[in-house]
Amino acid sequence: MRTSRCDIFLVCSALLFASGCGGSSGGTRPVTQAPIPAPRSAVRAPTGAAVSPAAYFTEAAAIDLFEVRAAELAMQMSANARVKEFATMIASAHKGTAAQLSFAGRRLNLLPSATLTPKYQAMLDQLQATPDFDATFRRQQMVVHQQALSLHSGYAARGSSPTLRPVASAMVPIVERHLRLLRYL
Repeated sequence: MRTSRCDIFLVCSALLFASGCGGSSGGTRPVTQAPIPAPRSAVRAPTGAAVSPAAYFTEAAAIDLFEVRAAELAMQMSANARVKEFATMIASAHKGTAAQLSFAGRRLNLLPSATLTPKYQAMLDQLQATPDFDATFRRQQMVVHQQALSLHSGYAARGSSPTLRPVASAMVPIVERHLRLLRYL
């Protein structure tokens, strides 16, 4: 039986979350105030410039939410079995990365938004209305995964938060795998 990095990452994330790591007995201080939502207006930093933890968190969470919603739509609307299989896989992967991001964000008093940003809502609306669902889905997935790769790899290399950098680093191989699979979709 083959185990992928994604599977290992998801299992480790679930175990860490279930074991309550980060509690007061582990040497870290518990969050004493309620987490606040991250600002919705993530400012994009120019290439090579550092992105703030809140901006990284907001954009990464928005990408995960879009990926899950687009995949759920693909599972309903696509007639192509390969597209549905890919959609099932990315929905599972992005739910896992969203959980890991949310867990790390709580340590910084950041919460992901439960609603899509206007940019991603417009993309989802376009996907739902297109007469060529599979081609639009594939094209959007390529664009969003390339943006995600740039975001995560940039933050893993230059991010200022020691809490979010490992999360970004762990997301890079997942997104790279999705991009490789998209080439054959």
